[in-house]
Amino acid sequence: MLLGLFILSGKEITPQQRAAFTAAQEQAYRTAQASSVRIPYSLIACIFVVIAVLIVTMHLPEVSEKGAQGRSDEKASWKKVLQQRHLVKGVLAQFLYVGAQVGVGSFVIRFAQHSLPGLTARSAWYYLLGHWIGFMLGRFGGSVLMKSVPAARLLSIFGAGSLGSIIVALSVSGPASVWVLVLIGFFRSIMFPTIFALSIKNLGPLTKRGSSLQVMAIFGGRNPSRDHGAHLRCHQHPHRLHRPAPLLPLHFLFRRKRL
Repeated sequence: MLLGLFILSGKEITPQQRAAFTAAQEQAYRTAQASSVRIPYSLIACIFVVIAVLIVTMHLPEVSEKGAQGRSDEKASWKKVLQQRHLVKGVLAQFLYVGAQVGVGSFVIRFAQHSLPGLTARSAWYYLLGHWIGFMLGRFGGSVLMKSVPAARLLSIFGAGSLGSIIVALSVSGPASVWVLVLIGFFRSIMFPTIFALSIKNLGPLTKRGSSLQVMAIFGGRNPSRDHGAHLRCHQHPHRLHRPAPLLPLHFLFRRKRL
């Protein structure tokens, strides 16, 4: 989040001012915009390089789970993996959750600026900060609640909160709509780890392959997010928030009492 504040530290240009730019001014503006993200993304790249080096150099033990008959998970077939209904639903839920998470999170600043005319991107960033603070509080609070509330039930409650917040944000206007969007950060906080854990629960020798499907769903979830971003670039409209909204109700379908 501090890197985000650094990116938004430059002078903000209004659409009217930019429309009056000459070709040289436009080129200089684009160059300055590109330069503002160079240092933050270079730092992020360095962090990933360090993590990659640590993974390569560390000698991690091979995890091998045994089934009821003592057979290694290496003998587990993909057919058996795909027969686990709660795993298949969990993979789909994770895919849609990632798309909804990135789609909503990347829209907070634009939504705040549209709902509160005259708000600068730097000022709107504080709403995004609140969104992520809510995420942190929800993650810690959810961990405490799971000691007394079943994980599947809590996931349904938080999913209902996310969906309700989206509906309210699209139905009202002004500061209320922005704060409701900020609240979504709290409700989506437990979804990723809870969906992952419930999906691979009781898989036994199929756990490793089930986990690999979850990882693929996480990476695949970027596709709806990319599509949402493309629409944002072309259409500066608050109701573009409706695109990730249909991704949230799946948490109700995923919830099963036996999990």
